[in-house]
Amino acid sequence: MAATASTMLPLGTKAMDFSLPDTEGKIVSLSDFSEAEALVVVFMCNHCPFVKHVIDGLVDLVRDYHDRGVAFIAINANDVRAYPDDRPERMAEFARQKGFTFPYLYDQTQEVAKAYRAACTPDFFVFDGDRDLVYRGQMD
Repeated sequence: MAATASTMLPLGTKAMDFSLPDTEGKIVSLSDFSEAEALVVVFMCNHCPFVKHVIDGLVDLVRDYHDRGVAFIAINANDVRAYPDDRPERMAEFARQKGFTFPYLYDQTQEVAKAYRAACTPDFFVFDGDRDLVYRGQMD
């Protein structure tokens, strides 16, 4: 669906640590999810038409998998000068409007997105309980 294909971070790659602010300014780290049976990291933004197309399904997916021990984290790495709709205040609005029950983090330097080789939005990275990458790509 996305105009840019997902890049191929090799399966088996360990989840890379990060510490980023959420929409309320709280710092969230990968280690905060150490008890999760699996972890889904989603690179997304507010303005992308592909994100808008899947966001309600993603919110439902998060709800459906919460009791199964799957944690979700969304990360926005867009340059807010180029995409003002993606600035943190708008991220908070978007998260409230859509009923996010998962952290929506802001990667201002794009270092985390680069480390994960995120190339498009939405771009999904699924890690197992050992934090080994088992899936990367788009939401089906």
